[in-house]
Amino acid sequence: MPDNQPRTIALDALPEAITRYLTAHRDHDTATAVTAFTDDATVVDDGHTYEGVAAIGGWLGRAATEFTFTVQLTDARQTDADHYIATQHLEGDFPGGTVDLHNRFTLRDGLVERLVIEP
Repeated sequence: MPDNQPRTIALDALPEAITRYLTAHRDHDTATAVTAFTDDATVVDDGHTYEGVAAIGGWLGRAATEFTFTVQLTDARQTDADHYIATQHLEGDFPGGTVDLHNRFTLRDGLVERLVIEP
């Protein structure tokens, strides 16, 4: 029976596209963040789905200005060659003040094809 459970990996072992997105998003650099996605990528965040680079860019722009917060990457896991989970700890002026978010990435051809963000 195959084991599809994510295994812990070093934070710096995340693929380049994931690291590029996480770093650019933290730095509020939307132009760089969207380069980590395929043209037809999908992002699911807070009950909303964003399809395509233009929609993802709009979501990133709003997310960067809605609240002030700090972000720390706390965990990285890999399920297979194309599926990763990056956990970030956020603290800020959003409702609740702190949250651990699990960023579930699906890659295609070295870029992010799908990202689901959930607590």
